[in-house]
Amino acid sequence: MLTLVFPGQGSQYSGMGKDLAENFSVAGQLFEEANDVLGFDLAKLCFSGSEDDLKLTANTQPAILAVSIAALLVLRQEAELKPAFAAGHSLGEYSALVAAGVLSFADALTTVRQRGTFMQEAVPVGVGTMAAVLGLEGEELERLCCDAAQGEVVSPANFNSPGQVVIAGHTSAVERAINLAGERGAKRALKLPVSAPFHCALMAPAAQRLEQVLAQVAVAPFSIPVVTNVEATSCDQPERVKSLLVRQVCAPVRWDASIQHCASLGVDRYLEVGPGKVLTGLIKRIHRGAAIDQVGNVDSLKRLQS
Repeated sequence: MLTLVFPGQGSQYSGMGKDLAENFSVAGQLFEEANDVLGFDLAKLCFSGSEDDLKLTANTQPAILAVSIAALLVLRQEAELKPAFAAGHSLGEYSALVAAGVLSFADALTTVRQRGTFMQEAVPVGVGTMAAVLGLEGEELERLCCDAAQGEVVSPANFNSPGQVVIAGHTSAVERAINLAGERGAKRALKLPVSAPFHCALMAPAAQRLEQVLAQVAVAPFSIPVVTNVEATSCDQPERVKSLLVRQVCAPVRWDASIQHCASLGVDRYLEVGPGKVLTGLIKRIHRGAAIDQVGNVDSLKRLQS
């Protein structure tokens, strides 16, 4: 049984999607649609944009979504795909919802462009940050965040894989957590090069603004269930989509539990669709023995077909 998985921020790179657009008209047309929808040259940003421009959250989110859906359309054209589920990491959940037929590509694209802007504007630069903590989990991590907070915000943001959790919050609270983590037996704790503290309570203003945008978006029935970040269970109820996406902004991404849920349902194969191999690495640590492939460019498509 196959699950399609879609990457989030951090998977972007300059040149992504270029060979897909040059070799497959379905991908080229998708980038043309993206340019028209957004009113600027997203294709140029993906194909030859600077790393600095691609790192801007308002650019990163639509860029990764467009490359992911371009790769999906090529896959559907060139390979026999019969997925049972879809899932995506943070931003990737929007790609998963497009793959499941729930959101149109145009609606998802405009929504994540605004989502990125809202998330960036929610917290002034320097006020918040994120850090990876390796080797602490569960109650230990919760205690760490509680002790480090001292009246500020710091909490788990991404449960990525066993022993790998990302925390987010006020910069000073995250720095206190990093120092405490070393004292409490963490293998490693380090600040991440991010522009905002995603998936924590500081994102509440972004969640409120996103809710207003999503109110105008059409939601269609699911063609396959999507395993959501917030609940780490499969959802096939269109009426729940918008509230889950709003909650996702401030809630931790439960990726570890999401893949465990897929495994419990009998999934034995995953296909990462989009730029990079971040999710492939995480899934190898979560669901040992599962078959994992990745398609984000022409070379990886050829490997899949061979």
